[in-house]
Amino acid sequence: MTGGGLAGARRLVIKIGSSLLVGRDGTINRPWLTALSEDIAACRRRGINMIVVTSGAIALGRRHLQLPDGPLRLDEKQAAAASGQIRLAHAYQEALAEHGMSVAQVLLTLDDSDNRRRYLNARNTLETLLKLGAVPVINENDTVATQEIRFGDNDRLAARVAQMVGADALVLFSDIDGLYTADPRRDENARFIPEVRELTAEIEAMAGDPGSALGSGGMVTKLQAARIALAAGCRMAIAPGKPLHPLRAIEEGGRCTWFEASQEPLTARKQWIAGAVQPQGRLVADAGACRALLQGRSLLPAGVAAVDGDFQKGDAVIVVNGDGRPVARGLSAYSSDDARRIIGSKSGDFEGRLGYRGPDEMIHRDDLVIET
Repeated sequence: MTGGGLAGARRLVIKIGSSLLVGRDGTINRPWLTALSEDIAACRRRGINMIVVTSGAIALGRRHLQLPDGPLRLDEKQAAAASGQIRLAHAYQEALAEHGMSVAQVLLTLDDSDNRRRYLNARNTLETLLKLGAVPVINENDTVATQEIRFGDNDRLAARVAQMVGADALVLFSDIDGLYTADPRRDENARFIPEVRELTAEIEAMAGDPGSALGSGGMVTKLQAARIALAAGCRMAIAPGKPLHPLRAIEEGGRCTWFEASQEPLTARKQWIAGAVQPQGRLVADAGACRALLQGRSLLPAGVAAVDGDFQKGDAVIVVNGDGRPVARGLSAYSSDDARRIIGSKSGDFEGRLGYRGPDEMIHRDDLVIET
């Protein structure tokens, strides 16, 4: 997707920070959320699938639990998140229901995106919710996270979600209107950067020292999010979030910084599968299945003659022909044990052999690359 604003987007992830959604009094900023919901509804009417990554649970929960001002211990943050999360989800449900939209709450941790099996399950859940017309509202699962496995901020979580669902665009709403050559609050000569096509060392230096007030949890994490998004073929914007109707402002040409991806999401995903995933097993495909793969089709269990190795659902595997020559590689929708139970069979037989009805494909074409 090229061009200004959100033109051409089919799937959009937006990230909302606590300071935008929750007022100083610890309650939901209703006028702002109402305006955002109108923007989301307008995008949906144009056929854009919307995913919201939101903060705010801890800020809401600490007020209701009457926790003191100032830094909280980890256990206090988790308690606040547990109390605030239900209020956060309810606020989104109320606001979006005014436009006939259903909300689905999804809680994720860093481990969910690093562990291939949980990653695949999370991705499948999000894909199903989008197909059913729901708006997934995602937050980090603070109630079970530890300091060692936390994202630390929802900028990177949003980028991981965009990567997970193959989003076209990611928008990080911020208290600043984009990237500058220096901190504009401290340097009157700081220049605004409207577009970034490559994350060079010079660009990253503009974020400031990670240990500084600006860098910690600020622009540094946004550039880290940009690196994740761009590698997935997803363009990203840093945009001002405080005014009402922040999405509408972007569409009307409002000031923000766009980070442009050089490849489409599916291409980037397949490049990742081809070069960055270590195969854990091998599937031997018959001649008909090999021809189907070369024609761009998925690998079906009916076309698999043998399974080698020990792997889990979501792991990478090599697909070989009868002579043992590699034909493709991809992410298996089944573990090796389950795959052995259904090879050579049609989808109608899966439930009887497995005890559940899984995907029709052993490897979906979107999760498969041809060996060259």
